[in-house]
Amino acid sequence: YMLKHLDSAWEVDRAILCEEERLVVIRFGRDHDPECIKMDEVLYKIEHQVSRFAVIFLVDNKQVPEFNTMYELYDPCTVMFFFR
Repeated sequence: YMLKHLDSAWEVDRAILCEEERLVVIRFGRDHDPECIKMDEVLYKIEHQVSRFAVIFLVDNKQVPEFNTMYELYDPCTVMFFFR
C-alpha cells in the first residue's frame, strides 16, 4: 500500500507532535496480519477523501514495540486517532 509506514518510536512521536492542523490516524498492528491487511485496504481507500483533515500512518508494532504497553495494544489491529 501507498500509506506511509513509521519505522521508529521517534517517527511516531514526530507524526503526532508535529501535525498541528490535521487528525493523525495510526494503525498499529502486524503488517502481515489478515485483520491489518483488511484495515490497511480501507484506510488506503479513504486516504484521498480525508487528506484535507487527516493524515494516515501505519506502524508495525513488532518492529516498533515501544507503544504496546503505553497504549495497551493487545489486539491484532488497532487504529488510534490523535489531535492536538
